[in-house]
Amino acid sequence: MRNVLKAAALAVLLLTPALAEDVAGSEDHPLVGRYEGSEIVEYKHSDFDEAYALKAMNDWTSKVPNNETDRTGSEWQRMEGEVWSIRYMMPGGRSSLEIYRNYQIALKEKGFEPVFECTDGDCFTGTHDDLPYQLGVLYDHAPGNSGAYWDHARYTFQVKHEDDGALYALIIVGENKGQAVGWVQVVKTKEMETGKIVVKTADEMMEALKRDGRVSLYTLSFDTDKDTLKPEADPTLIEINKLLAKHPDLNLLIIGHTDNQGAADYNLDLSTRRAASVVRALIDRFAIDTARLKSEGKGLSEPAASNDDEAGRALNRRVELVGFN
Repeated sequence: MRNVLKAAALAVLLLTPALAEDVAGSEDHPLVGRYEGSEIVEYKHSDFDEAYALKAMNDWTSKVPNNETDRTGSEWQRMEGEVWSIRYMMPGGRSSLEIYRNYQIALKEKGFEPVFECTDGDCFTGTHDDLPYQLGVLYDHAPGNSGAYWDHARYTFQVKHEDDGALYALIIVGENKGQAVGWVQVVKTKEMETGKIVVKTADEMMEALKRDGRVSLYTLSFDTDKDTLKPEADPTLIEINKLLAKHPDLNLLIIGHTDNQGAADYNLDLSTRRAASVVRALIDRFAIDTARLKSEGKGLSEPAASNDDEAGRALNRRVELVGFN
């Protein structure tokens, strides 16, 4: 009975209302809550975005030493849906361990189950410096933030299965010289609204080529991490064939582009293979003269928008048509 009361008392610390010092427009996630007396110092909420969580020890030798993140490994879980990212400054005199235990207890009471948990250097595999702030580099990586985890960093990734999808909670609690901070990220998985991008017609493609010298296409969709065109790409392939048929002197360079998620070499190879796949489909299905088509991959080297959010990354994942002589 004593343990039950103790757990309940700890969990109460995560049920306090927002404070006046919170950044404007911020709020706690209603199911996760906050540690008593903490303040929100950074906040972002996206109706639909992607997020990555460690579900196993991270290979420290991948990108972390260069303050980069490589999330293509099997230790990462990619999630899509509604995303909350919240950074808390914790009250003085509270250790990261005490705060971390509070979150563990509160999440368990709310039906969450741990997927992966780790502390400090135990979050990494391979030869590495035993510095907890490296966990901050992976997540809380705004300039200067990662140093807040210099003394300790404790990580938990948990899931709650609901009728309408999964709810993931990722929490890192760290401290430096007695000051604790917390990074809370919550993802409610859901399907993105589709049908927002219409297929460009052959005439619209030609207008863009004359006006801009290139045309960006977002309806040539591929299987995830593959160069296999999906059936949804068919209407766009048909319009490209019409374009070439109406303009027999036109030759097209097909260029593949990606966002900045994953390693540069990986993205370059993927974009190259996807561009070549479009060329193969046009030749095989419409018997287009091979001399009229070329392919090239640019990877992440020529973004059309910022990669800071999913809206920008979606604009960067594209196929371009460029005329050549």
